[in-house]
Amino acid sequence: MSGEANQVEHEQILTSLEVEKIEVNLYRSKSLWLPLRGRGVFGGQVISQALVSATNCVDPRFSLHSLHCYFLTSASPSTPIVYEVDRVRNGRSYVTRTVKAIQNGHVIFVMLCSFQKPESWQPSHYWPMPDVPSPEECELDEERYVRLAQREGLHPKIVEIYTSMAAERTRSPIAVRIAGEHDVAEDGTIRYMYWMKARAIPKYETPFQKCILSYLSDMYFISSAAKILGLRRGGSGPNTLSMVSTLDHTIWFYSDDFHCGDWLLYVMHSPRTGSGRGVVHGRIYTRDGKLVAVTSQEGVVRADVRGPQTTNQSEPPSAKL
Repeated sequence: MSGEANQVEHEQILTSLEVEKIEVNLYRSKSLWLPLRGRGVFGGQVISQALVSATNCVDPRFSLHSLHCYFLTSASPSTPIVYEVDRVRNGRSYVTRTVKAIQNGHVIFVMLCSFQKPESWQPSHYWPMPDVPSPEECELDEERYVRLAQREGLHPKIVEIYTSMAAERTRSPIAVRIAGEHDVAEDGTIRYMYWMKARAIPKYETPFQKCILSYLSDMYFISSAAKILGLRRGGSGPNTLSMVSTLDHTIWFYSDDFHCGDWLLYVMHSPRTGSGRGVVHGRIYTRDGKLVAVTSQEGVVRADVRGPQTTNQSEPPSAKL
């Protein structure tokens, strides 16, 4: 029996994205999630809650086509986040909104998003979807962690980590199946490919579907840059990942015709890492091969390697970096 058919109770995506209106242009989070081994609240949740807030301040005739955001500091799961929307511009074809996420009086995140009246009659093109196994042929990520935990000769601490990861993935509102890890394309590009979908959701309208897609767009993303470098969590030394954290995130939407309750293929690759940073690009396809969104992200990707020691120790750090 598959993990999905025999899973424990998982969080609903609606709960993860829900915000409450507290004033005109002002919203507050109701649920925040700190991932296992995470430095702060899951970035995809902050993005999606900010987007829900912005979408509530836009005429429904306009459809989200892009968002650009910066993570300024980590968010604590113990204090609600307040989202302040600024209605920057209302045009005939495009409208613009900015969102500031505020926690304990500090701005922790900023987002600029743009909405347009769709122009479906315009010409279009897109890159084809890679040839990958169907979702039914791919292993659920929680099943993979269970399998890894059952290997013989593992240290009890490693078994505990795998078991915890399996439990976290099972509780997640997003199901993930591994379609291809460290897949090498014909041009030599190393790709990481995952089937993703929201578990057990009704047919929400397009604006909310885009909020769900924004949530899952941050999953596994910057970690693909660390994987290309061969960095692993745990231990110490130059092959160990000492820090990974998102700096900025962008999504461009090119379709209103998709449903996050159906499997979406997320194709990721990293063209460059260096100076303790990495950039990743992604493409999100429907199961029938239509490219619906393009993503990009830069993040901190640090190995456990010591650089030159600084001499000025008088000023304490003021942010997560």
